Amino acid sequence: MSNGDKVSRRDVLKIGSAGALGITGSYFLNQITPFITTVKAETHGKNNHAKMNHHNNMNDLSKTSGYKMAERLLTTFDYGKVSTLPNGQTLREYEVVAIDKEIEIAKGIKFPGWTYNGTIPGPTFRCTEGDLLRFHFTNKGSHPHSIHFHGIHPPEMDGIVPITSGQKFTYEFEAKPYGMQIYHCHVLPLARHIHKGLYGNFIIDPKTPREPALELNMVMNGFDLDLDGENDFYTVNGYAFAFMNHPIRVKKDQLVRIYLSNLTEFDLINSFHLHANYFTYYPIGRKDNPSLFTDTIMQCQGERGILEMRFPYKGQYMFHAHVSEFAELGWMGFFEVE
Repeated sequence: MSNGDKVSRRDVLKIGSAGALGITGSYFLNQITPFITTVKAETHGKNNHAKMNHHNNMNDLSKTSGYKMAERLLTTFDYGKVSTLPNGQTLREYEVVAIDKEIEIAKGIKFPGWTYNGTIPGPTFRCTEGDLLRFHFTNKGSHPHSIHFHGIHPPEMDGIVPITSGQKFTYEFEAKPYGMQIYHCHVLPLARHIHKGLYGNFIIDPKTPREPALELNMVMNGFDLDLDGENDFYTVNGYAFAFMNHPIRVKKDQLVRIYLSNLTEFDLINSFHLHANYFTYYPIGRKDNPSLFTDTIMQCQGERGILEMRFPYKGQYMFHAHVSEFAELGWMGFFEVE
């Protein structure tokens, strides 16, 4: 593919729609096949029109680097380096590095991202309400960046001051209130820095632990490959159709808890729909907030919450965005109940 070509979301959508008709056995005909090796989003013009010259069988059961990243982010929580202060308070210290890095977002398709610690989304930071937190931030990227944490903290720790390339800054504050938070870069232009990948989940656990559960981390996001202000792929944890060919395995009647946030740029809302079951949704992850018993929820950008569910039957339960275009462009997966 030459620099003069561009793959539009409509081209990708046509492939996704065709693939949706080809479910084989228990697996979905998954990812967009490698029609390019690397998409150089920085160099594409907005007015070019793409042509899809060829595509192969979309049934891909391999575990690519992009899928492995999405899978790792699903169950990995960063609790920081833990120590105890003289007053008995728990201190958690985290190392965060902004770095430019190409990220595989579908098989053979790479996105020139700006990342925290080399992944999109960034790591899921986790702590307990009342802990003292220190985030040691180093900007090794090519642009000024920052970390803006949602929650309650002193204004000087709010992450609205850019940290230039090569510089460091330590954000220090007490973790509060408990619940589901997020973080992201807050350097102008905001849409650019968020879309490029500088965001992640930030969980503050209550002092009284929640009921034991299989805990899963999910960040809804999108990728605009050609800089036309429209996303070409939609994903959970950064990889299209990650959990279609490799369903998330859970046990029958097991409590499943999902920490879900929406960091999608260029679209007003994103959504989560579960097939053949219902879940309880706790906005901001707090049980003292009014909950909702449903099979579909919507989130605007920056909105987040906790979903809790049990699966009463064995088999595969599909989940996806309840916007058809988002689902067909990558935001779709399965739970495999055993």
